[in-house]
Amino acid sequence: MLKLLRFNSRIWFSLGFLGCVFLLAMGAYFQFVGGLDPCPLCISQRIAILLTGLVFLVAALHNPGQRGVTAYAIAGAVTALCGGAISTRHVWIQHLPPDKVPECGPGLEYVLQNFPLLETVKLMLSGTGDCAKVDWTLFGFSMPAWTLLAFLMLATLSVLQIWNYKQAD
Repeated sequence: MLKLLRFNSRIWFSLGFLGCVFLLAMGAYFQFVGGLDPCPLCISQRIAILLTGLVFLVAALHNPGQRGVTAYAIAGAVTALCGGAISTRHVWIQHLPPDKVPECGPGLEYVLQNFPLLETVKLMLSGTGDCAKVDWTLFGFSMPAWTLLAFLMLATLSVLQIWNYKQAD
């Protein structure tokens, strides 16, 4: 049974990349078709998905040996876990009592035009009152909760490539 799962790491990294493309496409669908405007934490999560996808794409195209697979696996896991940390903060903000929710800030476009980059990044990672609003759920879980699950799956897929490469020899 496990032999069926032991594709070479190039295939698994390609599947991880396609998963990231799917997640970004879903975000675009919800934004442009569903009319859900992303909050700063949503945008930060999309950036983390993009970075994780880029690591997977480069790993798949490069098709490295053991040391390269290990390096790409660690890089993929780190970017996915960073995204998972952002998702965790987002879920936490959504579960705060209404009186503890951070105040809503100005729109991201305004902040990008009028604030230094470091302040903009700080705002994007800390979240605002906009981030506490739950616009969509599936089986009782909000979009950030599903994104957290996706990040954990991507990190696991990435780390498993170290084991997969050793077993494929």
